[in-house]
Amino acid sequence: MEFGVVLQTDPPAWRVVDLARRAESLGFSYGWTFDSHLLWQEPYVIYSQMLSATNRMIVGPMVTNPGTRDWTVTASLFATLNDMFGNRTVCGIGRGDSAMRVLGRHPASLVTLAESMKVIKGLAEGRQVDHNGTRQQLPWCSDGRLDIWMAAYGPRALQLCGRQADGFILQLADPQIAEWTVAAVRRAAADAGRDPDDLRICVAAPAYVGDDLAHQRDQCRWFGGMVGNHVADLVERYGDSDNVPRALTDYIAGRSGYDYAEHGRAGNVHADFVPDQVIDRFCILGNPASHIARLEELRDLGVHQFAVYLMHDAQDETLRAYGDQIIPALTS
Repeated sequence: MEFGVVLQTDPPAWRVVDLARRAESLGFSYGWTFDSHLLWQEPYVIYSQMLSATNRMIVGPMVTNPGTRDWTVTASLFATLNDMFGNRTVCGIGRGDSAMRVLGRHPASLVTLAESMKVIKGLAEGRQVDHNGTRQQLPWCSDGRLDIWMAAYGPRALQLCGRQADGFILQLADPQIAEWTVAAVRRAAADAGRDPDDLRICVAAPAYVGDDLAHQRDQCRWFGGMVGNHVADLVERYGDSDNVPRALTDYIAGRSGYDYAEHGRAGNVHADFVPDQVIDRFCILGNPASHIARLEELRDLGVHQFAVYLMHDAQDETLRAYGDQIIPALTS
């Protein structure tokens, strides 16, 4: 099993770079950040420094979207970083939540997302693409490689991910939901004539190592609120049906609104509707043994990477516990 760390690009940016450097030294092989340019600092500027400060770490957004950046600009950004640092980037992408909604826009359609993935990957890998009625190619890019990992929850998005993406990102660590989504993505890949074993599966969620579960829940409750934004879209689309498991949808019944000014932050008052049992399912809390047990369960379901959301008051302690105890137990 591989491990990643997911960071917010809060100032100072050098703190993000330092966390990435330390994470690599502790055994983390991926460094991810949020991509909401109005809420936090610009991640692609910071990626160059993260790559420079590390030797092997693969770096990218969790996740970008097709609406806030021109697709050709996104492709050129990745291709430039790969040319400088040797194909050490990954493009996590989805329909868009905070970055789009803060601008007063709706998340992109799956049709738009599918087309954007083709354009970004094609250009970043040096191929010609048809875009906006034109034929385009980066003339200086000849041997690039850019894997695109797609974040998804609902049935249609999972199908698109399986048909087209190089990897699947599930932003929660509930084994029951992981089993359902991973199966759907792999089934869609097989139906499209692809080898399901070629898809990389990444689960991303807050992880907090310690003994005070009440405090850990309070620090990670924001995550249930963030996931609830995507779940609300699913409920609006699919209603009360069997297309989406109730283990994912039932908890948002008490959701009344959301303030993106508190997005991804511990103490988010708009996440009060999230019950403790959902936090326990969606996040990984407790002592190192508890983390190892959950990660072994996810690994047995076909998960290749666990990416730690590090948005709480024990960032350094959690990184150290993973490096000293948890990562060795899952990689030996």
